Amino acid sequence: MRRLTAPLVRCALALGLLLSPVACGAPAQSKVTIMVPWSGDEFDAFYTVVEAFERGHPGIDVEPQVTRALTQQLDAAVAADAKPDLAVLPSVGAIAKYQREGVLQRLSVDTGDYVQPFRGLGMGTGNGGSDVYAVPVKADVKSLVWYDAATTKKPPADWAGLRAGHYSWCLGLESGPTSGWPGADWIADLLLARKAGVEAYTAWASGGEDARWDQGPVHDAWTAWGDLVGGARKNASTTNFKAAARAMPACSLGHGALSAMSFDAARVKRGRYLYVSPAGRTLQVSADFVGKFTGNESADAFIAYLASTQAQGMWVNRPGFALSADRRVTAGHYADAVQGAIAAMLHSPAYTLCFSAADAMDPDVSAAFYRAVLEYADGTAEGPLLKALDKVQDALGPARSTSPPLCATP
Repeated sequence: MRRLTAPLVRCALALGLLLSPVACGAPAQSKVTIMVPWSGDEFDAFYTVVEAFERGHPGIDVEPQVTRALTQQLDAAVAADAKPDLAVLPSVGAIAKYQREGVLQRLSVDTGDYVQPFRGLGMGTGNGGSDVYAVPVKADVKSLVWYDAATTKKPPADWAGLRAGHYSWCLGLESGPTSGWPGADWIADLLLARKAGVEAYTAWASGGEDARWDQGPVHDAWTAWGDLVGGARKNASTTNFKAAARAMPACSLGHGALSAMSFDAARVKRGRYLYVSPAGRTLQVSADFVGKFTGNESADAFIAYLASTQAQGMWVNRPGFALSADRRVTAGHYADAVQGAIAAMLHSPAYTLCFSAADAMDPDVSAAFYRAVLEYADGTAEGPLLKALDKVQDALGPARSTSPPLCATP
């Protein structure tokens, strides 16, 4: 309504004079609805981009629909034929799911300047293909171990050294509807670090018949995580992830993406919080994607803007530590040097980037994975939990028959 104030005043005057309906030249407004899971700094950063888009497109209003239970809300909206125009999709598994259901629209957005595996997210094209069904609007590198440089010496940059060091871990697994994901990410990192890790990781994340949970590399990675964190598992299932990160330096180390750690931004910029990457040259990455669910043409304009270098460059310098997978948004675009150095890892051919395993799995398998992590932290032996996960996987079948690459070199 804010843009219509002046036209409506003119219209009222004309109606008063002529006592008959008139066309008053008010600009036609088009509304774009977008379902998002963000709050706090993340939402503020996103809304800065929304406002910039609306200034350049005065005929379009973007209406965010905020929900913490995005997957459940989106499923309900799809079932009720009340889909939003756009929605944030939290994983490549979700992209595959909605495309299989025939509700995700193909996009005419050029993602050629995005690094792999973020480019060409069109399932069923065999090689990543030219069909694009989702755009990564902000990315993350998850394979990082954080420490307070004022109180803790730089830790070893490998899992064996971290295990031998007997560090205390800031471990929290509670995170609303997706509680358990911090442990799932950690187990995935430990699998990637093994010999032939990428091959085993890809088979596991894709639900391959030869990738079992209760034996081999997946079982070994699971127990390695339990040994590594040790006593930190106590109460972890009910401790919020961000609260655990804020406990540093009472605990020595934390694991995860910078955007998830809830560090004070000023302290990060001053180099108070630093990281090592024990995963070596294979990094676990993720992104928040945006997909389209209706034929609203104004939604095409907004999603193209979200994918643009202009919007990406704006977003990364707002609070929240977002990263961009767009090659044109270089480390020099980042006002924070630590954030920029992590972004440079995304763009370097020295690294192999792998989407989070849980993100690539069928959403029902991911949910079971997260629950098993919580039960394991509470003291349940891994054997029955992993056998149960094998049964879930067998019932649902492979997550992706054809797909873009799960792992790729930028």
